[in-house]
Amino acid sequence: MNTASPSLAELQQRALAAAAPRSVRSDLAVSCERLVRIFNADGIEVQALQGLDLTVDQGDLVALVGASGSGKSTLLNVLAGLDTPTAGTAAVAGCDLLSMSTKERLRYRREVVGFIWQQTSRNLLPFLTAAQNVALPIQLKSGHRAAKRQRSRVAELLDALDIGELADRRPAELSGGQQQRVAIAVAMANDPAVLLADEPTGELDSETAAGVFEAFRTVNRELGTTVVIVTHDPMVAGEVRRTVAIRDGRTSSEVLRRTVTDEHGQETVSEREYVMLDRTGRVQLPAKFLAALGMEHRVAADLAADHIALHPDDHD
Repeated sequence: MNTASPSLAELQQRALAAAAPRSVRSDLAVSCERLVRIFNADGIEVQALQGLDLTVDQGDLVALVGASGSGKSTLLNVLAGLDTPTAGTAAVAGCDLLSMSTKERLRYRREVVGFIWQQTSRNLLPFLTAAQNVALPIQLKSGHRAAKRQRSRVAELLDALDIGELADRRPAELSGGQQQRVAIAVAMANDPAVLLADEPTGELDSETAAGVFEAFRTVNRELGTTVVIVTHDPMVAGEVRRTVAIRDGRTSSEVLRRTVTDEHGQETVSEREYVMLDRTGRVQLPAKFLAALGMEHRVAADLAADHIALHPDDHD
């Protein structure tokens, strides 16, 4: 009997067969269906994304959470155009990420999406001032034409993020939180449709992180930009309308929050957790639920009039 592990090519073939692409939806900021990413790390073939489904509406503010190795950073790299999917569909602002040429991918990274790294030093050029860092993406897109409009855009962004007075300072003269605010301005320079951030508060204390997250709120609320943040920070994850959990390369659950006003005008935030159902009918139940009832290996499922009941396996 042949027990050899399948090769990368065989895994990719299987992924392609299982993830027949569908048409790209232009009405969504982000659309992923059966997204697969397979790569080779130190001779080991890893399937980082295993048929992931995700949609993000235009103008939304979403947090992606998950344990290390869950696939969330791989997903963000795919959406940023830094990595290429193996199979499935992935689109941002109507751009098909699987069919782009090298030239199209470069334009996409400059104009369609903005990206912010966790490491503040990766976001800014140390020898340029804050204003010059923000101006650089505009110059790369349009050269030195319309210099007046360029200066106006730089000033608009720095003022919107409450760092206008820092325009002439270089990164070494800024705190970590100020650097990340400048990085947000840099990412927004060419007015991208979607702003992506990978652990943008990971190197900051809680008070500074709260200020940086408020800057993301400003970009989302006042500039109308869709924002997707990968984070381990519970403060950030708890402050957005929608938190998507990724586990084992798939979306496993979502928490949706909404503000409710009672008869006395008092506002409270209510939240509800949902498990995600893919097109084959599979769900990933929260680990805390399974542990609480001792569920493992298999469960009993009963169909009621308006719900499905799951019970621990009671078969002797």
